[in-house]
Amino acid sequence: MAWLSIKMIGLYRSLAPDSIRGRCRYKPTCSAYAISVIRRHGFLKGWKLALERISRCRPPYGGRDLPPL
Repeated sequence: MAWLSIKMIGLYRSLAPDSIRGRCRYKPTCSAYAISVIRRHGFLKGWKLALERISRCRPPYGGRDLPPL
């Protein structure tokens, strides 16, 4: 399941318009963060961490937010 999730995120990155992808508040982007945590923590915990990060995507949040070790 993890590899399929990573492929789907890659598909999103290639098909989503720049107006959506170019507005990420974080470094690294949410899609890069999601790939990183899915690879490091597996499917379930990785998606949990990625969705928590995406839920913070509104003011006053933003800036540098690295994946947990």
